[in-house]
Amino acid sequence: MPEGDSIFRAARTLHRALAGKVVTRFESVLPALTRIDEDAPLAGRTVDEVSAAGKHLLMRFSGDLVLRTHMRMNGSWHIYRPGERWQRSASDMRIVVATGDFVAVAFNVPVAEFLTARTLARHPDLRQLGPDLLGTAFDVENATRRIRERARDAIADVILNQRVMAGAGNVYKSEVLFLCRINPFAPVASLTDTQVAEVVETARSLLAANVGNAATGGIVTYVGMRRTTRRADPAERLWVYGRAGLPCRECGTLITRRAQGPDARLTYWCPRCQP
Repeated sequence: MPEGDSIFRAARTLHRALAGKVVTRFESVLPALTRIDEDAPLAGRTVDEVSAAGKHLLMRFSGDLVLRTHMRMNGSWHIYRPGERWQRSASDMRIVVATGDFVAVAFNVPVAEFLTARTLARHPDLRQLGPDLLGTAFDVENATRRIRERARDAIADVILNQRVMAGAGNVYKSEVLFLCRINPFAPVASLTDTQVAEVVETARSLLAANVGNAATGGIVTYVGMRRTTRRADPAERLWVYGRAGLPCRECGTLITRRAQGPDARLTYWCPRCQP
């Protein structure tokens, strides 16, 4: 599943390509979207903004219309020049938003709906989101309070809970807890205030480090493989995630893996560094 950094980069790229441009063509294989387009065509509207809210991508059009998409496990947005060959099969296409300069294509997006500003503000999935780890107005105290409210839950499960903090996924869950030297199965109640604060700050810094430089103006969709170690070698880009049975980069102990939580997501940790 794409994590918050991937959605942030996708939204930023789409915004740079589409914002301020007039839609020349809209196409979708999703009946709920095509019905709206038939009643109030997208063509002729202006793309006002594209932004991320945790793992949700919001594309705002003139005339009070917002396209919300969620990638789940396999969804993605691509940007092409008009006439450029797509890198995915046309059978995977779910949405096309075209302007005179660019064509944005959503492939295998399982969740997509049109909203108005009013229904967006009332949307349950968005209203219940915790503070966005990549948001400019991130509320540290709010995030800390939400973590503490789940005193009986394992800290790894809490990091994945988008109602606590929005944006972190399974990779960051394991990497954050390794850097904080916290056992992923430890209940929140067992953590000190210092440890909780470190979890929040580490999650924020890791995601921020993987979205690239927001000040650059180019159309950039890829900034290299996700890294948490700051090491140049791609084979050493992560501390523990995906490294079950391999030696810990810090102490040499073999990394352990176990399914965790209601969705049985895999957790990786070092038994020695994270006792």
